[in-house]
Amino acid sequence: MTVTDTSGHPASDAREGSDAPVLAIDIGGTKMAVGAVDPRGEVLAAYRVPTPSGPDADGEALYAALLDAVDHLPYARDAFRAVGVGCGGPMRWPAGEVSPLNIPGWRGFPLRWRLEADFRREVRLHNDAICLAAAEHWQGAGRGTGNMLGMVVSTGVGGGLILGDRLIDGAKGNAGHIGHVVVDQETPCACGGTGCLEAVASGPRMAAWAAAQGWRAEQEGSRTGKDLTEDARAGDGIAQAAFTRAGTALGVAIAGAAALCDLELVTIGGGIVQAGELLFEPLRTALHRHARLDFTRNLKVVPADLGQDAGLVGAAALILRGDAYWSADRAE
Repeated sequence: MTVTDTSGHPASDAREGSDAPVLAIDIGGTKMAVGAVDPRGEVLAAYRVPTPSGPDADGEALYAALLDAVDHLPYARDAFRAVGVGCGGPMRWPAGEVSPLNIPGWRGFPLRWRLEADFRREVRLHNDAICLAAAEHWQGAGRGTGNMLGMVVSTGVGGGLILGDRLIDGAKGNAGHIGHVVVDQETPCACGGTGCLEAVASGPRMAAWAAAQGWRAEQEGSRTGKDLTEDARAGDGIAQAAFTRAGTALGVAIAGAAALCDLELVTIGGGIVQAGELLFEPLRTALHRHARLDFTRNLKVVPADLGQDAGLVGAAALILRGDAYWSADRAE
């Protein structure tokens, strides 16, 4: 017997089974991750590959790499009940046309439509940082918290906003995008603006700033965020200054978000968070200095709980907990 899903495409019985997994996809500037997630939010299987880059990484090459990653999972494509996707932004939402700043091969790429056509399942797609926020609210450090900001600090800086136990989308699906809150008057950002948090606190921009100050002057091929963390822990003054600068900027931005949205909690995930107190100590100092209103003083800022699975759990939550995390109608 064949049934029809809500997108109008024919679907097999697997989609209707209450135990059928969701295909979860998490796409960022550094990696693509895919996984099978069960109805409880448990990642049953996952596969990760570097996001293709360089002159040959056009839209079709990127999409082919994504499909190849899915086919490495121990599930047939028709075994999934639906598809949830988190992708770097910005994007046209809910249509799912993506133009990630950190993935230049996709500009206006119709990712949601292409996945619907290939998988013949309902596809729900949102910003990857929004998916991380949903994951932390549902299964992680934000469980039981009604008002929170979930952030990711990695290749870029993004966020998702939960108020009243529901994801807030905004007019175009970009609410909570704290990476483009202005924190200084000078630093140019890839978005075309000046002074954005992402331009100060993302891993690549932290490393670039440190290099401009003379960090690893003779080692141009080894200047990543991971290298910066290792050197800061080893006592390198420039590397430590980069973390102080980034942590301070994060604290300033979070203080503003707390005042605007009356938050209880901020969770922060992403690779740079692995630096621990190198980042969190200056963050807390700046937050204490700037968040002085009574309702902002007790704001908690903590590392995200779910680690590398957060993006997959959050993408699946668009399907499995659509009551809280998905409010969009079908794009016309």
